[in-house]
This record gives sequence, structure tokens and C-alpha cells, in this order.
Amino acid sequence: MPVKNRFAELLPEITAWRRDLHENPEILFDTHRTSGIVADKLREFGCDEVVEGIGRTGVVGVIRGRQDGDKVIGLRADMDALPIHEQTGKEYASRTANAMHACGHDGHTAMLLGAAKYLAETRNFAGTVVVIFQPAEEGGGGGKEMCDDGMMDRWNIQEVYGMHNWPGKPVGQFAIRPGAFFAATDLFEIELEGKGGHAAKPQEVVDTGLMTAHLITALQSIVSRNADPVDQIVVSVTSMESSSKAFNVIPQRVELKGTVRTMSPGMRDLAEKRIQEISAGIAATFGGTAKVGYHRNYPVMVNHEEQTQFAAEVAKAVSGGCEDAPLVMGGEDFAFMLEERPGAYILVGNGETAPVHHPEYDFTDDAIPAGCSWWAEVVERRMPAA
Repeated sequence: MPVKNRFAELLPEITAWRRDLHENPEILFDTHRTSGIVADKLREFGCDEVVEGIGRTGVVGVIRGRQDGDKVIGLRADMDALPIHEQTGKEYASRTANAMHACGHDGHTAMLLGAAKYLAETRNFAGTVVVIFQPAEEGGGGGKEMCDDGMMDRWNIQEVYGMHNWPGKPVGQFAIRPGAFFAATDLFEIELEGKGGHAAKPQEVVDTGLMTAHLITALQSIVSRNADPVDQIVVSVTSMESSSKAFNVIPQRVELKGTVRTMSPGMRDLAEKRIQEISAGIAATFGGTAKVGYHRNYPVMVNHEEQTQFAAEVAKAVSGGCEDAPLVMGGEDFAFMLEERPGAYILVGNGETAPVHHPEYDFTDDAIPAGCSWWAEVVERRMPAA
């Protein structure tokens, strides 16, 4: 039976797994129920080895082909949800307040489980598949934790592949690009210190509100006047909190938080340097001081040329085509795995749904056969059995 037909047959079962995960979202590393379900299913499928607790709550399953082979391929799905209150109105909506699968990781986990079931029952390949179920993609760096636990060396993984659903793209259609794909995502905190006082006596204070207004505007000069116009960079101030909540008090302190998204190490260095300099300069101009914390988070996710071309060929075989994907300024901690091993990350269409990280987003179950088929075809084409 052709691979895709088998997944069409399995669709109701895989959909049921997905919707159960959707009803019971878990955040960051707190994926104990999800991880337990994944591990139980991998054992039920007959995986040769199932190991829990990699990267705290990650799960790894090993499937050996019907023929021996030296090649080992890793396939990775993320499991965690987001701290968002769901507003889809679905019958399988989240039963946990302020937690929902708003990025489709429930779909990613279900699709890789479906592929694992198929690969374990057919074993039509020569070599070894390592299925990787990762916690804490949404800001926790679970991919790095799994790598730091020695996952790549422990199972001798030689290549690694990942997938993400993509709203706005036709269901089951694919897109990919070589090289830099998802942005590095860094975090910054700026504490402005002035001299608080009565709002009726501005001459007696060092106004942190005025500093804040100028600083937020000035930080955009990094993009408009420091960065090469052909380079990609986004600087966003996303939070402002002052030491006073009163209408008639000019606050002593204001804390700003935000993100920087870049596509190259040089631009990353420039952004950090200029945020430090601009913050100090603006604060000094108005008689205050600035303390800056800059935290390097996820690196640029870089697809490897050969594996990207292969992934695109597989996508064409599955769906009849594969488009060039745009650069994405969002972050993706699969970047850590691609720093350790060659591989590729692909997008699969989710249809005309709400965007990811939106309270009305939902993964489209009709995308499951295409996603599962891509995983399976990656294995059978990269490690063909004689």
C-alpha cells in the first residue's frame, strides 16, 4: 500500500490523538502527561528503544529498519503549548485555563507519532530512525536541553529533520528554503533610573517617562540608520512598567522589555552594542541612568543545502510541489539541533486558519496525511532498503 494511502487510513486514529493532546495542553517543560502518552504509544508501536527524560521531559524512540545500515536519521516534533486562553469554541478545546495549543505542536506530535507507527510496522528502510519529541520550544530552549543531554552522540544521529504547520498556505502543500530561515531571537531589559516626584513640579524631577518616549523612538534608529538596508532586523519594545501607578506621580524607575530578531551574527552583535549605547546616551541626555541586560536566546535557524534540496524533493513526491519559503523573523529552537547536525526544516500548509499564537488558531487535521507521509518518505528515500 502506498505510504500516503496508509496515512489516509490512519487519519481518524491520528486525529483522535491530536485532539486529545489539544484538550490537555502543557507548557514549556511541564509536558508530563504528553510525554507519557508519547512514550506509551512508541512502546505500543514496537519501537526498539524508548527513552524518557532527555532534555528534562523529552522522549526519544528508536526504530531499526529491516536491513542493517550505518545511517541514522533524527525526526523531531515539539510537544509544548502556549500560555493563551483558547477561544476556538471547538468541542475539543483546551480544558486548562490560560493554556492552549496555539502553534500546532499537538499536530506536530500526532503526525510524528503516526509516522513512527507506520515505520515501526513496515521497517522498509536500511538504517535507524530516531524520533525526537521535544518539550519547551516556546521560549524554553528544549531543543538545546536535549542536545546538551548528549542526544546526538548517544544515538549517533547523522542528519535531523523538522516540520512546522503554516497557516495561509494550502493544506498539505510544502515550502522550504536553504540557508538562514528562522531568525535569532534575543531578549533585552532596560531599567531607566531618574528622580521621581510630583507631576505638577516637573522641574524638580528627572522624568523617566520622557526618557522612555525618546528611547523607544531612538531604538528604531538601529533598524533605520545602523543596519544595512538589505539585512533583516526587528527591534520591538514589548513591555513597559513603572515604579508608580498613580496619576500624579512621575516614577523613579521604568523598566522596558523587548526582543531583537536578526538573520546574521554580525547584525546580532550590532544590535546588542547599539542598544547599550543608545540607552546610556538617552538616559544621560535627560539626567538619568540606564542599566541594560541583553540575553542571547535562540540562534538563527540555518537549513543545510544538501538536506534542504532532498527535503524539497520528498515534498514534491508527497504533494506534487514545494514552494520557496519566505524568511521568517520568528524564532525556532530546532536551530540548536541544526547547529549540531546537518538537516532541514520544512513548512506544511495549514489552510486559511487564524495565525499561530492566536486564541482562535487550530491545527487542521486534514494536513495529517501529508505531514506523516513526508516524515516516512524522508526515511524510506534517504535510507532505501534493497
